[in-house]
Amino acid sequence: MKLLFKSNVGMTLIEVLIALLMTGILTAAMFKVYVNQHHAWMIQDRVIEMQQNARAAADELSRQLRMAGYELPNNLPPVVAYNTNPDTIVIHYQSAGCSAPIDKAMPQPSAELDCTSPGADVSCFYIGQEAYIFDPNVEKGEFFEISHVQVTPGKIQHNKSPLSKCYPKNSVILALDRIKYYVDRADTLHPKLMVQLGSFPPQVYAEDIVDLQFTYLMKNGDVVDVPPIAKDVRAIGITVRSRTPQKDVEFTATPYRYETYQSRVYLRNMGT
Repeated sequence: MKLLFKSNVGMTLIEVLIALLMTGILTAAMFKVYVNQHHAWMIQDRVIEMQQNARAAADELSRQLRMAGYELPNNLPPVVAYNTNPDTIVIHYQSAGCSAPIDKAMPQPSAELDCTSPGADVSCFYIGQEAYIFDPNVEKGEFFEISHVQVTPGKIQHNKSPLSKCYPKNSVILALDRIKYYVDRADTLHPKLMVQLGSFPPQVYAEDIVDLQFTYLMKNGDVVDVPPIAKDVRAIGITVRSRTPQKDVEFTATPYRYETYQSRVYLRNMGT
């Protein structure tokens, strides 16, 4: 006897369509989870970068401001303030401990500086350095760039930077730091905190810094935007505001995320 079996294996068109629909729903759900997670990761990465930029800027400014006024000659202010919104500041101090008196009066403003007196040492100066020459008779001076140093017999040239006058004997050459900080908004999409050492070209210190503000605590307790007398400043308040490098689609009114850091630095080299 021969038995015949009818196979029931197979799927109907409706079953196939239902399976495809369920697969599509699951795939869409998984893709949405992935997109949300990726978006959250991107936002977190941008926020961390923004916070690091603001923190680095605030720390750098605090570190430099603590040195303001150290071993400066008379009448050279420890800080020069510009209420330019974003603000600008110039910091002066001596870090190298490098100085040398000139032994002969200059015959003309472009003449070399003669530091041949016993004990004078110009070996700490170098080509391309910005130095400061100070006339103790009038308690004034100016910055200039060193073009050549002759350790023996002790002479300094400044061919690229003629002085404004003939400095007399016993004027002093000093290695001073002159540091300028400001915000460059030329690139509106990525404003930058700039640092400039002396008269040399400015460099980018931190990206996406949108605002920089300073306030000055005077010795009489007043808080001002621009100090009337720089040597009477006792502390400087710093406000740094940064933003994310890219816009956030979830933000409509303000398309960027922002972070603000504030600190106050007491100037240890100023009077009490």
